[in-house]
Amino acid sequence: MEVEKNHDGLHAHFMDAQANHVSAQQVVKAAHEELLQLLRQRADVMKRIGTVKQTISGLADLFGDQVLGDDLLELIDRKPNGRQPGFTKACRRVLMETRRPLGAREVCVELDRCAPTVLARHKDPLASVTTVLNRLVDYGEARSLSNDRGRRVWEWISECEASPDAMPSRTA
Repeated sequence: MEVEKNHDGLHAHFMDAQANHVSAQQVVKAAHEELLQLLRQRADVMKRIGTVKQTISGLADLFGDQVLGDDLLELIDRKPNGRQPGFTKACRRVLMETRRPLGAREVCVELDRCAPTVLARHKDPLASVTTVLNRLVDYGEARSLSNDRGRRVWEWISECEASPDAMPSRTA
């Protein structure tokens, strides 16, 4: 009788554990789906921001920076504010403004031209640039391609080019 009682208790404990496991799997699945949705939304927002910044930069190129206010110039990284822009921000700006695929070395050259002190803070600038460019791909802001010589290049993804269902991916 005692053995039967313990068996029923063990069975009930096993059933509770199984139910909790299924419940935990459902929570994890729901959290995973929400995370993917949020990452897609972030990528969409970043693409939109990039598109608007490109538009504003183009207008400033056409009509001169004086048509933009100081706050807007700062938002599109065209107003010197006494400090160097962040490394990621500088790489992002190079890709946005170049509007063609660039290799990591080309990004380094552009950074050296427009923000040399940003590069100077890095022991291995090429590795740092490559890391940031790959991160921009992960964020859905850029895409990685192979050029005609099989070398890896990155380009900014403007909002109108991006497929709404596409998730960012690394190629090469």
